[in-house]
Order: sequence, then C-alpha cells, then structure tokens
Amino acid sequence: MATPIFIVTDIESDGPTPLHNSMLSFASVAIAGDGTRHGEFEAVLTPRPDRTTNDTTMDWWATQPEAWKAATEGAEEPTIVMPRFADWVESLPGPKVFVAAPMIFDGLWMDHYLDEYAGTRALSGPFKGRQIFRGGGICLYTMAGTLRGAPYLDWGMSKLPAEFYGHIAHTHKAIDDARGFANVLVELLKLSSALPPITGSKSDFR
Repeated sequence: MATPIFIVTDIESDGPTPLHNSMLSFASVAIAGDGTRHGEFEAVLTPRPDRTTNDTTMDWWATQPEAWKAATEGAEEPTIVMPRFADWVESLPGPKVFVAAPMIFDGLWMDHYLDEYAGTRALSGPFKGRQIFRGGGICLYTMAGTLRGAPYLDWGMSKLPAEFYGHIAHTHKAIDDARGFANVLVELLKLSSALPPITGSKSDFR
C-alpha cells in the first residue's frame, strides 16, 4: 500500500466564511505518518474585491498585531497562489491527504479557493477533473477528540498537551500553527496504530 503524505494546513481570514470574506494567508506542512517532513508551503493572499471584512474578526485581529503582519505582508493574487499550491501538492510523492483543524473551517476555505482559482478541490470525491488529494481528508479536531477517549463536549485542540504540538506555540501565524498541528497528527497516528485493527470492505478512497 502506498504511503500517504499528509498536507496539514492552517488558514487565516478576515471573517468566518468564504461566501462573504477573504482568506488572508495559509500554510501547509507535508508530513508522513512517521513524522518525515516533505516540505512546507506558505502564502499571503490579496483580499478578494467581491468580499468584505467581518467587524468581529477585525476587532480580534487588532489584538494580534504580529500575526496580522504575517497574514498581510507580501500578498499575492489568489489566481497565482492557488495553482502554485496545487502544483506543489502534486509534486510530492505518493497519495496526498488534506488535514485541517477543524476541517469545517480551514478545509472549507481551502476547498473554496482551490475550486475558484485552481480548478480542483481540497476534498476528493466522485468529481471529474483534477484531484490533488485522496479521500475526504482528516479533521484533526475530531481525530484528537475520539482518540483521547474524551466526550464530545470536552473535545478541542486546546485540550491536547503541549508535547503533542512539539511545544510549538499557537501564534495565529499560519506556518507556526500548521507545524504544531503536523506534530499533533503524528502523535495521534501513534495512538491509532496501537489500537486493534478493524477489517471491513475495500477502501473507497479515490
């Protein structure tokens, strides 16, 4: 079986939804399950002219000057960045799997921007055309909750010990957060590999 490369991604935005707001920056760490690194990708994006900022989000950004600087300096057009990112993903060995924490936020943004600007998706499925990722991706938030044996209302990335992050602080700078989440993924895969295997039908990964 081919060894997957996990593309652990964190995004920063000026609001809660790609339907109304813009993605400001994102970063990805390509990592194998054993912790082997296969590179990183960072980008800062120009805001979309057809979107607005969210007041609550911008008030929060005002309290994070260093992270705001990292998320806005040296911005490039998403029409340039997203195809470059898709090419980088495809250049990596083996099947690639998208990872985010949580998938419903970071994954939603990446899926929308890749669809809009690169003719592909973050989440694979029964779609025609270019597919750079395999399967539906991994929600690190969900994985962390279930493998810790915690009840649903006690899930959360902040509940994990600092050792899981490799003691990398969550700074809201996309690359810092992606690196920390990549370390978390490796730790959780160790927990998963220690569980009794469950056999079933053939994988439906595409």
